[in-house]
Amino acid sequence: MTPSQGLPEKIRKAGISIDDKWEPGDLGLLIHLHGVQNFQDYGFNAMHEAYCAKIAVEFILNPHRDRSSVWIAKRGGEVVGSVMIIERPENEAQLRLLFVAKSVRGIGLGRWLVEEAVRYSALCDFSGIYLWTVTGLDRAIAIYQSVGFVQSAERFVEGWGQRNAEVRFDLAFGSC
Repeated sequence: MTPSQGLPEKIRKAGISIDDKWEPGDLGLLIHLHGVQNFQDYGFNAMHEAYCAKIAVEFILNPHRDRSSVWIAKRGGEVVGSVMIIERPENEAQLRLLFVAKSVRGIGLGRWLVEEAVRYSALCDFSGIYLWTVTGLDRAIAIYQSVGFVQSAERFVEGWGQRNAEVRFDLAFGSC
């Protein structure tokens, strides 16, 4: 099954497809979107854009991705969303770079990306998933909590042009 086959009708009708491979230009478009949109929405500076670029570059250049995966949402050939699962030590997965462009928000794409990443992680027999985010990203945090993620840590950091409260969320998979 290709990543786009399980898309809800509302997302398909919006002309969105999902790919699990990077095409030339995808990285640049995704990082550009992160930089511009997160500056407009949250006031994050260029350091945030560089931080996102580093995550994506490390993913793409890692020759041993094993159970790591990516979902890239596109509309008309343009990147409009993403999420990654990165394999971590001790059989954990880390959810990274969840993003949905403002032009396609409100159709359930962010929820679908998170749910798909969780499904994938469970199928790959990870013991659980964790992620770090910052307070104020209310739409994403609401999705994480609605699928079962629980806040487990908080720390304050200076970065991205402001002081942020970083929060960690965890989702453990029950043993069979």
